[in-house]
Amino acid sequence: MGIADQFKGAIGKAKDLAVENADKIEGAVDKAGDFIDDKTGGKYADKVDTVQDAVKKNLKKD
Repeated sequence: MGIADQFKGAIGKAKDLAVENADKIEGAVDKAGDFIDDKTGGKYADKVDTVQDAVKKNLKKD
């Protein structure tokens, strides 16, 4: 088994764990976004929201 195969296996396991814990990850992403918005006075709120949406969307992919 080559290093590329090991890497693919690790990514697969990580994806499975992320999907299993999607609700916890989404909560953490929301908290992080709120923290950033608070510390920056909302200056980057649109960018933060875009990243939050992308993370949440990718958690739901198969």
